[in-house]
Amino acid sequence: MAFWRGISENSISDHASNLLSTLSCFRSSAEFRPIIFIAHSLGGLVVMDALLSSRTSSEPHLRRILDCVRAILFLGTPHYGVALADTGRRLVGLVSLTAAKTNMKIVSVLQRDSEVLSRIQKGFHELLRSQQRDRTHALEITCCYEELPLIGNTVVVPRESAILRGYSAIGIHADHRGIARFASADDPGFISVLGELRRWTDKVAYADDHHDKELWDIEGKQSHDVLCGWECKRRGNDEGCRDASAGAITIWGDVTKSIIANGDHVIHGNLTFGGS
Repeated sequence: MAFWRGISENSISDHASNLLSTLSCFRSSAEFRPIIFIAHSLGGLVVMDALLSSRTSSEPHLRRILDCVRAILFLGTPHYGVALADTGRRLVGLVSLTAAKTNMKIVSVLQRDSEVLSRIQKGFHELLRSQQRDRTHALEITCCYEELPLIGNTVVVPRESAILRGYSAIGIHADHRGIARFASADDPGFISVLGELRRWTDKVAYADDHHDKELWDIEGKQSHDVLCGWECKRRGNDEGCRDASAGAITIWGDVTKSIIANGDHVIHGNLTFGGS
């Protein structure tokens, strides 16, 4: 995601809200399609804040965005800010492609003691922990950091700010602008980024195929064995039933369309459960 094509007075949260709304509009005909974000520089902060807004939104179509996100590739995102105010101004100027005017709202966010930056990081890490705790799909995350200075001897976003602890980190032999601009398909940085994207898309494709097969298997067992056994028991007639003891089934995955008979109980779906 690239932002600030022209300088505006919008804050990070304004850009995040705009991203969320626009993305939802573009996905109106494919709202369940998986999402992989590639976010350069300040765009990474916008993506993170957008996902926090999605998580707490009262609108189902906006909440669905977070549910569909499978991975995020951060390219030189200043997760923990930058040390100097002039570095922050330089960063905003680079991303906006003009140094003539600087959005001071954005510069203030980049200070390491920024309340906005702290809110985004705290909220995003809580989001990741909640996904692990609730055993929902965990986001795949890779952080790429620049290895070369852009001007003078200063790296715009140092490694310690560009990575998230506990997640993959890749160094790219380029400056802050070049980290997202590769000379050719043989560029080592491009090869590294492409490898991550291929790994993620393969996982998404496998998960989708496996999920479809899983639902097909569940529906077949549900209609044949379990419901047959449950119905025989309900009538008090075990004769002629292929397996009158049926009445339990083990389910793997997210059962979104199911009516499972278990003994004398009917369990309706949108559950993740197991048993025998």
